[in-house]
Amino acid sequence: MTFGSVETMNDMRRVSGAEAIAWAQSRMPVLRGLLEELRTEVDFGSARIAACLILEPKTAVLLRELKRAGAQVGVYCEPGAVDQRVAEQLKREGITVCADSSWDDDEARQGALDLMDRIQPNLIIDDGASFARLALRDRPELAANLMGVAEETTSGVRAFAAMEEDAALTFPVIAVNDSRMKTDFDNAHGTGETCLTTMQDLLGAQCFQDQRVLVIGYGPVGRGFALGARALGARVSVSDIDPRAALRAVFDGFPALDTPQALPRADMVISATGVVHTVDLDDMRAMRPGAVLAVIGGIANEIALDRLPGRDLSQEDQVSTIEVPNGPELTLLSHGDGVNYTAGGGNPIEIMDLSFAVQVSALAHLLRQGRNLAHRVHKLPDQVDRRIASLALKVRGHQARRQACPSAQDWRTTRFDARRGSREA
Repeated sequence: MTFGSVETMNDMRRVSGAEAIAWAQSRMPVLRGLLEELRTEVDFGSARIAACLILEPKTAVLLRELKRAGAQVGVYCEPGAVDQRVAEQLKREGITVCADSSWDDDEARQGALDLMDRIQPNLIIDDGASFARLALRDRPELAANLMGVAEETTSGVRAFAAMEEDAALTFPVIAVNDSRMKTDFDNAHGTGETCLTTMQDLLGAQCFQDQRVLVIGYGPVGRGFALGARALGARVSVSDIDPRAALRAVFDGFPALDTPQALPRADMVISATGVVHTVDLDDMRAMRPGAVLAVIGGIANEIALDRLPGRDLSQEDQVSTIEVPNGPELTLLSHGDGVNYTAGGGNPIEIMDLSFAVQVSALAHLLRQGRNLAHRVHKLPDQVDRRIASLALKVRGHQARRQACPSAQDWRTTRFDARRGSREA
């Protein structure tokens, strides 16, 4: 097999870390092109960036490109999401790596603190808000000097918003997750769809055919998964506490049900909320024996596995059986972690090219404005998304319309003016 023929996930697992990173890098032109432009506008040489992200080839490209732009860069990752080949390769390239797939929980926590101590970051890329909150609690002097945090996930933005409401946020946060160039592509198409294909790898290509699937949470990730599962033959229902999301599901053609109503009939229960104990112990007791339980996206204990006695689920296979106290045996996927990144290759390269372009835009915004921004959660300006989209169209040989219609540019002109002008003519 030559490197140029690497097309499948199985192929990618057989190549070296350097080859896997190079393969990803050759397919991420938007990130590289945008950083080339941003380097002329922002001094990345003043940036000390600690990234808390899934450590795999696509993330490695982001770290490489930031280093090439002049930043000092380091990365932390939880053990279950570390591609050890990539970790070792980045160390050889002079990037600080505090991540190891063999670490236990205590070692993982210490690894995060070690990265803070070694990098002394003034910028953080976070995934779930945990890294920055650990800095605030255990390294308050470091947190006090942060220019800001770029947050990748829905659950992380939610946590930082709660901190803002409690007046506990001591630095500005850029809600990368709220960018349309992230949500419209990464969440729905990236996570939502790759969780489907990863589950097919684990359970068989026909695993969704005629299955009753309950999707809990109808945000962009849940919606992408639900639409895909239906296309693969599943009978999908949706549960969401937000009536607007439930109504959106109904307009998409899905029954919207209360979770206790749907659980006993479901062959598969999929949590897509990013909320702890979305599926609690009583929910598991209500499920059918043998039903499949999985998380897409995901945070720790989105399924209440911490309430199951006496098992180290991290040591289980990607498809395992759990026995619920006073309840059924269930089929658990990926230890209750996000199925696409623990049992699969994560989001497609082309999707992460866009998401990481948003990340570097957030870092550039913080380098320009961070010291002047209020200590709250901020959205990126709309023109940032437009810039990324234009570059993404360009590298694909397309373009948007260059000039708006004149009437769209002049807010003073109303339909009444237009009618009067017609009569006078």
